[in-house]
Parts: sequence; C-alpha cells; structure tokens
Amino acid sequence: MAEAPRVVGRYVVHAEIASGGMATVHVGRLLGPVGFARTVAIKRLHPHFAKDPDFVSMFLDEARLAARVRHPNVVPVLDVVSEGAELFLVMDYVEGESLSRLIAAASREGHAPPAHIAGAIVAQALHGLHAAHETRDERGEPLAIVHRDVSPHNVLVGTDGTARVVDFGVAKAVGRASFTREGELKGKLPYMAPEQVRRGGQVDRRTDVYSAGVVLWEALTATRLFHGDGEGEILSAVIDGASEPPSGAEPSVPPELDAITMRALSRDPDARFADAREMALAIEDAIGIVPPAEIGAWVAQMARDLLAERARAVAEIESSPAIATANATPLLEETATFPSMPAIDPTDYEETTAMPVVEEEPEEPKTTAMPPKKKPRRYWPLLLLLLVPIVPIGFLLTRPSEPAPAAREPEPPPPPAVASAEPSVSVAQPKPSQTVEDLAPITFPSASSKKPPLHKYPASKSTCQPPYYYENGIKRFKANCL
Repeated sequence: MAEAPRVVGRYVVHAEIASGGMATVHVGRLLGPVGFARTVAIKRLHPHFAKDPDFVSMFLDEARLAARVRHPNVVPVLDVVSEGAELFLVMDYVEGESLSRLIAAASREGHAPPAHIAGAIVAQALHGLHAAHETRDERGEPLAIVHRDVSPHNVLVGTDGTARVVDFGVAKAVGRASFTREGELKGKLPYMAPEQVRRGGQVDRRTDVYSAGVVLWEALTATRLFHGDGEGEILSAVIDGASEPPSGAEPSVPPELDAITMRALSRDPDARFADAREMALAIEDAIGIVPPAEIGAWVAQMARDLLAERARAVAEIESSPAIATANATPLLEETATFPSMPAIDPTDYEETTAMPVVEEEPEEPKTTAMPPKKKPRRYWPLLLLLLVPIVPIGFLLTRPSEPAPAAREPEPPPPPAVASAEPSVSVAQPKPSQTVEDLAPITFPSASSKKPPLHKYPASKSTCQPPYYYENGIKRFKANCL
C-alpha cells in the first residue's frame, strides 16, 4: 500500500524513488499561490540521523555548497525545510536515471554503453565538477570544493541528454561546519583516490579527476574496476592502482579513450589532468561533440520501463485531487531546533513567488491636496531697523558745516558801483571751513542776460546769513551779498 502524501511546509511529499544509507529521495510538489505547482525531488534525512548534530551539519553543508554551484551539469538545490525531528532537502527533479543503473541495464543486455555515449556523459559530469571546483563565496573567495564522492550513483542522466552531478553531502570545502573524524573515510571506497585513503593525504580537485577516471573506466566496460571479497581487498587494490586499460575488458574502446582514462587513474596526482575541465576537453577532442538528443534517446531506451512507470506516477501525482487540499493547507512553521546546526545563508537561494491576483474595487476620484506653499522669508523689517539709525547719521555727515555767527564790527558802506562795459565775473573765495565741493561754480553771464539790480543801500546782515542758496542742486551766492 502506497504511503499517503504528507504536507511539509509548502511541499507535498509523495512516493520514494531512491534510498541511501543516510536519506531517501521522494517525488514532491511545490505548491504556490494561484494554483502554481512544480514537481521537485525531496531528499529526506532519516529521523535517527536528524538527532545527530554531525549528520545535521553534513546535511545542511550539502545544501549550502550545492546552492552556491550554478551550472547546467549540477543538480540545483532549491530549499531546506525542517519539521519536527526531520530535515528535507528540496532539489530540482530530473527526468532520467543514474549512470549506475544505466550501466547495469546495458550489462544485463550483454553489452557496454557505446564509447562515445559513455565518454560524452563523463565529459558533461566533468564540466559540472569544474564549476564546483571554481565556486566562490559571497565575498568572492574560492571555496575550494572537492566532491570526494564522484561515482556512477551520483551522476544523473536526463532524457534531455544532459548529465548532472548530485550529492555534495561529503564534499570538502573551506569553512564547512562538518569535518572528518580521525580514521573515518568519506565516500565510496572503490572510487576513492589513493591519497584519499591514506592518512594525512592531500585532497584537492585532482582527487575528483581520479574518481572521474574510475567512472569512465566502468562506463566504457560495464564492469567494476576495483572489486574483492571485502573492504580490505578493495582498499589494497585502490592503493596499488589500476594497471589494465578499458580496452582490456572491452575491445571496442578506442585507444584515445584508453590513454585519457589511464592518465586520470595515475597514482601520482601531478601526472593526472590539472583539473576536470582539461580532462573533459580531452574526451571531447577524442570522440567529438555528441548531440544531446542521441544521449537522451539512449537513456530512454535503457530505462524505458522504469521511466514509463515513474512518468505514470508523476502524472498521477500532478493530477491528484489531494493537491487542491494540500494547496489550501497553511504553511507549517519550522519550530525544530538542532544542536550545533549552522545557520543557512538566506542569500544562497532566493525564490520569487507569483503575487496573488486581487480584484480591485473601483475607487472614487480623489482630489489631491496641493502641499502648502512655503512662505518666503521676509528680511526687510530687519533691514529697515538697521537702516533707521544710518539715515540721520548719513545726513549729518553730508550736511555742510556752517560757522557759528560771530559778532563783527559794522563795515563801512561800499563805494557805489561803477557800471563797466566789461561783463562782471563773480568768483567765490573759499572759506577755511569749506571743501572744494562746496565752492560755487564760476558763471559767465551772457550778453543777453540782465544785469543784477544795484542796491543803493548795503544789504542787511539778516539776508546774507548765509550769503548763498541752492538752485537745482547747485550752490549759488546772493548777488547783493558780494
């Protein structure tokens, strides 16, 4: 009897499609607003491992590292969900099969995979590994990721003809929370490099190149490279290294692929390819570029029964009425706490969800009030107050000084004026207290001008104090005071 689907957060967990020692993989559905849904793969950590802080750290490190790697040949990690004592890792769903099952299917039919198909699959996986090796953190610093578990089980080949690397659970990286205990080996023993099984051996990207060489050897021959009755014999064979090229088990393998495989399987890391990309390019130079459609057709042929059964299950899940019920289920809050669990960086994965459609009611026209105008600052009152005392001061400074009247003795009357034919010229002599500006201009009367009237009697003193007047701003002296 099939297990009833359960809702975890915004995901519905359905049937199991794969199982391992640490976790199982299920088909799931991502449920969003307004009927949005997407088929995903959900990796579920076994409950008894979820209680172990080391396993929790390893599980979350896998999510963190895989989310940093962005490449078509790497299965992307979409989300991490915790519920109760369980952890769930949400990944993209790949319609296809693992390379290990495809090799086994070809072996059951009595032949090895075609050399160009096997080489193309391994070359794509190498491109994905190179992207992981080159991954940097949010500050641009290299993470120095080493997968350490490259095997046919962790290479998924889709019906679209694309090979993808999966499962970074035991990957080594800078700043990773989980670590390897003394005497503990992480990975699958038949695919480990000699330096990986030695105590204190240096592990770097060339370790993954060696493991990819083992995968290529087995994909070309459909047989195991290192085998034995127990782990001791397998460990001894790994340390001794491979001595037989793939063509020794499968004569159809071309010599170019023989040379590439044996170089990758060198016991000395310096004798191998410098990085995964160099090995991938060497394979592509040897076999050419294989069209993805040809790879996808081979995958569909090798796993036709399993793929057809899985497609029916997915179609039933997608059309199940339970989706509608689950879609109305509110999201579960993540209340589980795990000891020593490192925090997940929210920048690792950002997901945008569709906004719900809301019918808007017609709004009444609104009048937008204009903001009040700011009153200009008026400084003239202050300026007026400052100018008030300045005006009289300026008037006093510009007013001509008048000598105080002094008592003088009466002057004798002047002799009577004698008329002269020459025009008279009146020149004003400056007083000691007057300035040059106070001097009256010299005027020359014209012939047509009338002569000033003559006075028989001297002018009175009262009319000559002062002896000048102003006319149109010009200072003129009184004729009767001269």
